[in-house]
Amino acid sequence: MMCQGARNRPGVTYGHIPHQNRKKRMYAPRSGTKSPTIQRRRLAAELRLLRERAQLTLEDVGARLGWSVAKISRIETAVVGISAKDLGHLLDSYGVEGERRTAILSKTRTARTKGWWDAYAEFVPSDYADYIEVEAQLAGMRCYDAHLVHGLMQTEDYAREIIHAASMGLSSPAEIDRRVEVRMTRQGLLTREENPPRFWTVLAEPALSWLVGSPKVMAEQYDRLRAFAAQDNITLQVLPTSAGAHPATSGTFAILEFPQPSEPDAVYVETMTANRYVERDVEIYRYSLAFDHLRAMALSPMDSVDYLAQAADKIIRS
Repeated sequence: MMCQGARNRPGVTYGHIPHQNRKKRMYAPRSGTKSPTIQRRRLAAELRLLRERAQLTLEDVGARLGWSVAKISRIETAVVGISAKDLGHLLDSYGVEGERRTAILSKTRTARTKGWWDAYAEFVPSDYADYIEVEAQLAGMRCYDAHLVHGLMQTEDYAREIIHAASMGLSSPAEIDRRVEVRMTRQGLLTREENPPRFWTVLAEPALSWLVGSPKVMAEQYDRLRAFAAQDNITLQVLPTSAGAHPATSGTFAILEFPQPSEPDAVYVETMTANRYVERDVEIYRYSLAFDHLRAMALSPMDSVDYLAQAADKIIRS
């Protein structure tokens, strides 16, 4: 997704490991000692909101369930997770029934059900695995990609070149193969038969100008983007350099849209050494407004496809 070299991110690469440790590379499995995932934080925030709407204090809930106030507080602040059984007790106390109850209870399932990404545990850092898990659940995504083609839309050869370059020679061919395999597997999200997410990307023209690999690699990448743009669930727009200054000069971001109306959007932002989820309403609104400006400034979807066709023709003739 972005250009970074020190840690793995959804669009670019995996960790920068000191040369002396190359043969020992292995990513630690996810554990309860790391920072809470976005799923746990969002569930915790929803439980706190449900309690407040039920006009119950922490003490009220503790008295009803025979729990300590500290336990409830730790759940609501995402310090600890919650079992399906305890979650059911809380929802009973808050009078949550029907479809909303089913949706909330389903959020504990992912902690017990392995995903395809777990097969790559040695190669996938825990924060990247968490992101893939979130990505698999999305109803939609709106992205601005400033430097590279989005990871969900890269060809295998393009992805290989990006991953190899970002590893700075510290990764073996086998490691690079596995990383490319992860990225290609992620792309099944956009083409799955059942409820593929809505995907809207505004792609900055400079991201299409970098010669990644060879003219042949780039021509194939342009063709892949045109094929993706033909899908009903995908909108692609190119933001030309002639558009001038815009609200997202700080870089790439992705607005994550969740399936349940009760789940607010979140924004995923990356840097070279870290990633973060923006979850405050006022900040999410700012990113959404920026995206609206970007899509208004960009070429139309039809003109963007024409741009890609011309770019492919030009690079092959060069």
